[in-house]
Amino acid sequence: MHICFISSEYPIWKSGGVGSFLQTFSRAMVQRGHTISIVGIGETHEEMQLVDEGVHIYRLPVAKLPIAKFIANTRRIHIKIKALNAKEKIDIVESAELGLAFQKKIPSIAYCIRLHGGHHFFSESENRPVHWWQGFKEKISFKNADGFIAVSEYVKNHTAKYLSYHSKPVEIINYPINTEMFSPNLSINVDVNNITFAGTICEKKGIRQLIMAMPLLRKQHSELHLHIYGREWFYKDGTSYTEMLKSKYAPIVDTCVTFHGVIPFNDLPKKYAEAMVCVFPSHMETQGLVAPEAMAMKKPVVFSELGPGPETIENYKTGLLCNPHNIDDIVEKVLWFLNNKDKIERIGNNARAFVLQKFNSSPILNKNISFYKKIIKNK
Repeated sequence: MHICFISSEYPIWKSGGVGSFLQTFSRAMVQRGHTISIVGIGETHEEMQLVDEGVHIYRLPVAKLPIAKFIANTRRIHIKIKALNAKEKIDIVESAELGLAFQKKIPSIAYCIRLHGGHHFFSESENRPVHWWQGFKEKISFKNADGFIAVSEYVKNHTAKYLSYHSKPVEIINYPINTEMFSPNLSINVDVNNITFAGTICEKKGIRQLIMAMPLLRKQHSELHLHIYGREWFYKDGTSYTEMLKSKYAPIVDTCVTFHGVIPFNDLPKKYAEAMVCVFPSHMETQGLVAPEAMAMKKPVVFSELGPGPETIENYKTGLLCNPHNIDDIVEKVLWFLNNKDKIERIGNNARAFVLQKFNSSPILNKNISFYKKIIKNK
């Protein structure tokens, strides 16, 4: 089977949930004998081609004109997919929510949308209206799909409040976690004062509330330090969200917060291993990879109680859930781990067992392959 993903994210350039999923999933599919192509728009005016453990990645030239850039880029992606299909027949083209808008479909190919979290989905949690143009594109994209994969029950149901699946097949298939890469590492010493966050540094990830929680946490544990790993996020005017945090919360940041920036995906397990507690107080996720990745390493994890949080963690059994908008609740849950270290081993064992059952790569790959064959057959 030849699967082509439309995406400009991949850990070679960007770390983050979609890119991490693509790398884990694509490498595993290649090992099973399938062909994987990833087509996206780069940041230069020249095409780049790379191969990552058998995964073929094509970074196309970015449109030069700012006007109608989306349509120009969509056309470039279609031309590339058409060329790849002529060379080796493509069975599936998959994209995130917006990726099939204005994409000219090739009749022999089945088109799939994986719900990573689109414009409609996040509008509510970010307390913003749906932008008419983004909303229009997403509706067109959904109409073009032959099937949909939801990465959690929550994203499936919540997206359906805003967008129609047009009676096409929809299946819930979790992200796969590389449980060999993310496994307990007893050779690395845990820093008892290390609180770790990983993810894009933006408002919806709850990083601002976590920074504000640090002075309260340090009242009981005075040497605690927050380590932040992840890529920058920028406002529409180009200003940095990270720089805003450093400026607005300078007394806290200067005392007990370090922004490490983007690190290679392969280095992330080491950073989890060093942490005393991993905290991910997202305002909303479709599923989120960082929480189950850290859980697979038997780490104490505080995750958000919103969205798919209850699908990911059972409170006080596999981790802790917090209200990400309530700083006191974030503090309470982190302190529970710090003050109940005798409970950490049991919760860590439960957490890894849960991840092995729910996010195990092999059965998840089987589900994806079965679903692909289903929508191909239904065409």
